[in-house]
Amino acid sequence: MARQVPYGAFNFIVNFAGGESFGGFSDVSGIGSEITVAEYRYGNDKENHVRKVPGVHKVGDITLKRGVINSESVWAWISDVRTNGVNGQQDVSITLMDEARNPVQTWLLRNVIPMKYTGPTLAAKGGGDVAMEELVLAAEGLEVEAV
Repeated sequence: MARQVPYGAFNFIVNFAGGESFGGFSDVSGIGSEITVAEYRYGNDKENHVRKVPGVHKVGDITLKRGVINSESVWAWISDVRTNGVNGQQDVSITLMDEARNPVQTWLLRNVIPMKYTGPTLAAKGGGDVAMEELVLAAEGLEVEAV
């Protein structure tokens, strides 16, 4: 039977490809891949039109958001990239889980670095606001695995 409603929030688990988890996230955005297209026309074509030739591909920047939790593994990774540069790259997997916590689909990001971390906005105004942190990842490659 086909699923009639989308998968709910808070069902994204992010892992280093080696298996170490650095948590669940409430928002994941920017997963995507783009192939540039070069337009070319042979000089002796009888018809005046261009041919579309695939060029290089690129992966978009992935933004992860969650309530602030212990981020020791994320900070260790950021520190590693700061000191070791490209040698700090890691593969990262983002797995969508269903309500029963079973994996539905996984996006594998290759050669990833954390390019931006934004801490929470702290305001003493009371209420039920959650302190949110944001992590932006830059990846060189993207693969999709359906479970």
